[in-house]
Amino acid sequence: MPAIARRFRCLKWLTAAGATLTAGVAQAQYFPTKPVRLVVPFAPGGANDIIARVMAQRLSEPLGQQVIVDNRGGAGGAIGADTVAKAAPDGYTLLLANPGPNAINPSLTAKPLYDPLKDFSFITLMAVSPMVLVVNPTLPAKNVQEFIALARAKPGQINYGSSGTGAITHLSMEYFKVRTRTDLVHIPYQGANVALTSLIGNQVSASFVALGSYTPLMATGKLRPLGIAARERNAQLPDVPTINESGLPNFEVTNWFGIVGPAKVPAAIVDRLNSEIGRILKSADMQQRFVTLGFVSRGGTPAEFAQFVKAEIARWSEVIKTQGIRGE
Repeated sequence: MPAIARRFRCLKWLTAAGATLTAGVAQAQYFPTKPVRLVVPFAPGGANDIIARVMAQRLSEPLGQQVIVDNRGGAGGAIGADTVAKAAPDGYTLLLANPGPNAINPSLTAKPLYDPLKDFSFITLMAVSPMVLVVNPTLPAKNVQEFIALARAKPGQINYGSSGTGAITHLSMEYFKVRTRTDLVHIPYQGANVALTSLIGNQVSASFVALGSYTPLMATGKLRPLGIAARERNAQLPDVPTINESGLPNFEVTNWFGIVGPAKVPAAIVDRLNSEIGRILKSADMQQRFVTLGFVSRGGTPAEFAQFVKAEIARWSEVIKTQGIRGE
């Protein structure tokens, strides 16, 4: 190709790229000019819905537009996630990201509705809620090591409940089984409340639950917490050791919450949302609210969130493969 032709093509590319960048920056300067929709891929009332509504209320002020929570439950969060993946990439449709739809579900089906990495623009990780290993008080295990010893002494005789096949409560225990080489029997339920009722009623002996609304049940003795799957102890349960402390190093499992949009949201809009949410997460009142709800504030860059989700996908896909788990 003649040098003059190459220079002409290069000039065209640079002009097009410059126009795209300018358009994205201009769009961000006026963003938003209408309400923003935050899709929660689960029914109202749970932890996902609570944190979405708390953030939506706070985010509306700096954006100058209402942030509306839109609950789109179904298929373990896949329906709501797919809705956002297929939305216009203009920043007006966002998703409350969660382990289920964004790191677990695509590995449970042969034909996922969306790609959890390619079909989303990552904005920020907002918070995590550490998972807690709990047992019914009648089980003769006072700590993690006693629970492991009991499970090894009675392979296939101790059952545990979860909120459904493929849920974080299910895969947390399957991950625990892999790490401890134990044989526990899974009893899936239709939702966290049903699973919790069965655990309190001693229909199942153990479970992993997210810190937060379950803390009062631990404080009153209806559930016995054995260990927290986190880097450090939690202020809500200061006397409960981490599972790391209990002899299982690097055992960290959280129910996490982040914000993503459809793929190809302009970088300037992603940065604006990341900045505004980051400021909210750092505020003293929001951090205190998160502590009350059992959440640990996170934040960070879009790239860091993308790497976090990538690692979560790798971890859970390996557990699903190793344990032979199939979606319902």
